[in-house]
Amino acid sequence: MNKMTKEELLKVEGGAIRWGIGALIAAGVTFIAGLIDGILRPLKCN
Repeated sequence: MNKMTKEELLKVEGGAIRWGIGALIAAGVTFIAGLIDGILRPLKCN
């Protein structure tokens, strides 16, 4: 196993940030859809 230098470690890219951005976009779309649904079709609480 080789040890990586500091410069090599800084160049390493991961895929977690893409999943995070996708999750934030999905959460935002879901929130906006729920907000619009609540405004257009308000329902009483039981």
